[in-house]
Amino acid sequence: MQPCEVSTGREATDDNVEAAAVLVPDADGRQLDGESAEWISALMDSGLVRDQALARLHELLLRIARSELGRRGGQHPITGPELDDLAHQAAADALLAITGKLSGFRGESRFTTWAYKFVIFEVSTKLGRHFWQKPTVALDAEEWDRLPDRFGMDPADHSQWKGLVDALHRAVDEHLSVRQRQVFVAIVLQGVPLDALVIQLESNRNAIYKTLFDARRKLRAALAANDYLGSSAQPGATAPTVVETRRRT
Repeated sequence: MQPCEVSTGREATDDNVEAAAVLVPDADGRQLDGESAEWISALMDSGLVRDQALARLHELLLRIARSELGRRGGQHPITGPELDDLAHQAAADALLAITGKLSGFRGESRFTTWAYKFVIFEVSTKLGRHFWQKPTVALDAEEWDRLPDRFGMDPADHSQWKGLVDALHRAVDEHLSVRQRQVFVAIVLQGVPLDALVIQLESNRNAIYKTLFDARRKLRAALAANDYLGSSAQPGATAPTVVETRRRT
């Protein structure tokens, strides 16, 4: 039985959607869509059938890894053969994790969607570890005077930023928890990539997002209370850029 191929694991044609609506029980009694049932059956088979399924799955995972690394190109300096090697590592480790957890696939999503999450996780992990192999910052270093440079401000406007930076520094010290301060300083002040911070803090992306969101919300409130946001803000000091709460990937 040959597994069907998809481009990314997230997209589906109308035909695939229609086929996915027909559920069939597998050997363990799980109700799976036709494509997922084929994947599971082939991967749990033996000999040539399983080898072919593993090759197809690795090819799919490698395409996803390369695409994700390309999408995050502005967040890391890796290029050329090293980048492709990282994609192969992510695909290989994701394949190993998937085949080790086939019995845990419950069919709540399509198999390719389930597999997609494994390779995205591996890409994030490997990018984070790569950063700390040659770190460009130290987490205990805080250089608040460099904050305007982090946001591309013209040196001529630095004096306009000084009051805002000082107020932001006070707000960070006075209103954030230890964890919120650590995350905010690392990402906003030091420019540590999210995936690298996840590794360093032994956390996950969602937890870091939530901590950063809460920190920025507190800082916006503190700055607004002291007239650093809105019409009374200092000219040229665009505080929302620093403390905006919009989620980024």
